[in-house]
Order: sequence, then structure tokens, then C-alpha cells
Amino acid sequence: MIVDVQNIHLTYQAPDGEVNALEAINFSITQGEFVSLVGPSGCGKSTLLSIIAGLIPPTQGQVLVEGQTVTAPSQKIGYMPQKDQLFPWRTIWDNVTLGLELRHQATAENKDRVRDLLERYGLADFANKTPNQLSGGMRQRCALIRTLALSPSILLLDEPFSALDYQTRLAVSADIHHIIANEGKTALLVTHDISESVSLSERVLVLSRRPAHIQSSYTLDELQGITPLARRDHPSFGTYFNAIWKELDVHA
Repeated sequence: MIVDVQNIHLTYQAPDGEVNALEAINFSITQGEFVSLVGPSGCGKSTLLSIIAGLIPPTQGQVLVEGQTVTAPSQKIGYMPQKDQLFPWRTIWDNVTLGLELRHQATAENKDRVRDLLERYGLADFANKTPNQLSGGMRQRCALIRTLALSPSILLLDEPFSALDYQTRLAVSADIHHIIANEGKTALLVTHDISESVSLSERVLVLSRRPAHIQSSYTLDELQGITPLARRDHPSFGTYFNAIWKELDVHA
């Protein structure tokens, strides 16, 4: 396994008292697996992602990535937030190589790898453009390539499609899924969209309301090997969707 989340608890102090946010979270992710995390609004999905990313320390438990305990942000972990966070005054090339620049890893070899990523995913002709000259979908591809430039072991995706309109969201999520699969990366997606989780994932983990724990796990066997858009027309899509929706509706 590449990620092992072991008995994660999180308690924090709020103005009105102590809040028990996460309780006994346990799961693992294998190499190349795409897993989604869904749950009621405010249950702590993004907070859990921040713990895995090393941005927030848990009150109890630990996260292992490739066998090493996560205690701080690591190059092994790529984090893709809700907004693309491309700097408008930098070119696309300068944006996608920013991580390499900050880590003093902008070697000729690494730059060549980024050029190859831009070429393979249809962005090479836009390298000298600025973000405001690109569509929302292209900006998301740039954000992903910026993350991939550092060769992370796992990608953490925090609702990266939520700012897009519905039609663009469908196309871009399928596009991002293709890139992640093509690059052989492991991914954990936080989303409030059940359809998105079923269309993109190999497994869906359902969090309860606070204090959040994993109340169920769905392995989408019947949908393996089917593209995200084609999954939505598969008979099993509705079965999984309804099961997850009813579970969230009952526990919301």
C-alpha cells in the first residue's frame, strides 16, 4: 500500500468549546488506485485531506506514505485545491515550473519532463500564454501538471472541479482522470458530488457526520475499466449512486 491512514482522531478548540471532528479513521490506498471520499457537508473531508497532506497534525493516530510517517508537507504528496491558484502575472510555463523553482529542482531533466507533460496533454502551444487566456478546463490541466512536475507518489484532490459549470465539469473531470491514470498515479479525491465519485473512482469511502468516521466503503467492481463518461450510462452507476445517496441522506 502507498497510503495507510491509522486511527486518526482530531479534536480542536472552538470559541464555544471543544469539537471532536474526526474519530478512528482507518483506511489504506494501493499503488495506482483512485479513491473518493464523500460525506455530509462540514463533516471534515477536507480536514482529513489536510492531515494526510501534513498540513494539520492529528490529535491521535498517524498517516504513512510509502511507509514513512507524515509529519509535514512532503514532495511525495501532491495537493490540488479547489481553485487552480495559477498566478495571473506568470506565464503557463512559469506557473507549471513554480514548484521546481521553489524547491531548487529546476534542472534540465525536470524541465524536459514538464515540457513532455505539456505536449502530451495539449498545452505546449500555450506555454507562453497567461492563465486568463485559457479556459477553466485548461487551467485545471495546468494546475495538475504543476503538481505532477514534482513527481509525487499520491495526489490529493480537494474538490478541484467545484468551481466549473456542469458541462465543463464533466469534461474536465474525465480529462484529469485520464491524465492521472496515464501517469500511473495514486489519487484521493474529496468531493460532495456522488455522481463524480462513482464516475471517477475504483472505491468510494463514505464519512459519517461529526465526529466523522468511515461508515462504509464501496468497491466499484462492475465499473472497472470503463471511462468516467461511459460509466454514467452503465446500469450499475445508478445502483451505486442510490446506495451512497440513501446512506448520506439517512446520516446527514
